[in-house]
Amino acid sequence: MGKMKLIIVLMTASSKKEAENITQKLLEERLIACANIVDNVTSLFWWKEKIEQENETLVVMKSSEKMFKQLIQRIQELHSYEVPEILALPIVAGSQSYLDWMKGNLE
Repeated sequence: MGKMKLIIVLMTASSKKEAENITQKLLEERLIACANIVDNVTSLFWWKEKIEQENETLVVMKSSEKMFKQLIQRIQELHSYEVPEILALPIVAGSQSYLDWMKGNLE
């Protein structure tokens, strides 16, 4: 088995319900090991030539680089947004027991 590269994936959703629905499917499909849903986030961003402000739900997901392409595809299929936020950040360190748990749930 090669060295699994673990990542954090950030996604925003229009509501807590949408975030929960997407997260549940991603967990069932083993594309993520875990997700934290942070409701009531204020997001400001450029959209169609103007600055918008929306109340959103942030999802912090734990996954692996190997699954990222498939994860993007599934989020885009399930998401209500035309351009959903899907960003991957590398995990550079963590407690070994947690990292081992993540790997065990992503294989």
